[in-house]
Amino acid sequence: MQSRILVADDAEINRELLCNMLKDEYVIEMAEDGEQALVKLEKYQNETAALLLDLQMPKMNGYDVLAEMKKKGWVKQIPVLIISGEEAVEAEKQCFELGVLDFIRKPFNASVVKTRIRNTVELFAYKNLLEQEVERQTQTLKKQEQIIEIQAEQLKKENSFNNLMMQYRCAIMEVETKLKVLNEEFSQEYNRNPFESISSRLKSPESIFEKLIRKGFPITVKNVEKHLADVAGVRVICSFPDDIYRLAELICGQDDIVVLEEKDYIKYPKDNGYRSLHLILDIPIFLSNEKKYMKVEVQFRTIAMDFWASLEHKLKYKKDVENTEEIVAKLKACADSIGLLDYQMQEIRDQIDNDKAEHKR
Repeated sequence: MQSRILVADDAEINRELLCNMLKDEYVIEMAEDGEQALVKLEKYQNETAALLLDLQMPKMNGYDVLAEMKKKGWVKQIPVLIISGEEAVEAEKQCFELGVLDFIRKPFNASVVKTRIRNTVELFAYKNLLEQEVERQTQTLKKQEQIIEIQAEQLKKENSFNNLMMQYRCAIMEVETKLKVLNEEFSQEYNRNPFESISSRLKSPESIFEKLIRKGFPITVKNVEKHLADVAGVRVICSFPDDIYRLAELICGQDDIVVLEEKDYIKYPKDNGYRSLHLILDIPIFLSNEKKYMKVEVQFRTIAMDFWASLEHKLKYKKDVENTEEIVAKLKACADSIGLLDYQMQEIRDQIDNDKAEHKR
């Protein structure tokens, strides 16, 4: 079935010329003014492959037709090409703002006319297919999210899941206790604290289930415990990089802790500049009837690293951000400066400590 083209021009000779050029490939509809054009668009809205629109017409000009089409949402359904001898830049700008895709200049050249229309129709059809695919994928994701929410609600009611979350909370408390003991010891022996603060978090059921699905595992309590290492998380904020390594060494050296994984993003930062020391630890918890090992992710950062990471995370998820490459480059430069600052501050601390030691002698 041939596609339908609507030619809207008050000059009969222009309508006839375009009709003769296009009639072998398309069904041609004609309109003498803007009002007729809108009537025919209403009638053939779902069949019109393109509108060839003159700007200067009686009763209703091309700009008014475009404004009405935009109001009705038709510019998203029907590609518009302007047929005009007008060369003014402002006129072109106004047309593009109203949704026009291309221009065909008078006098008409058959080869140019056919090529421009064919390209516009094909590109518009391809764009519509892409939009439909995006919409389909969006709906699929929404369904998946709904399924995850339903499964999360169901699993949250199960004792086995709630028991597992309780055990992760106990593991977090064990890590926090070990770190606080080390902090007390440092405070007594060296008259300073190795870390500034500790924070912890337990992943939400929705986040847990979404990650299981992303990894390709069925949503079961067993798979949560077996395949996820970051359900329980502890973040330790230190003043200096050497405090991070000293603390990590001390906690990993305790005989009841098993180090499953270590990722050093301080010595080897991520491409975006992110710096932190990540440990996955197996921590023993002591329940009423058993001793059990639970996985806990422990992240060590300096104050400056944490400041950068928090801001970078917030900025990353802002919508409609322009110049993203420039922003990424600036964030990377800031991260590099922060890394340098951490070690400069550490050198200043060492110098102060050495001076104090010299004065005591």
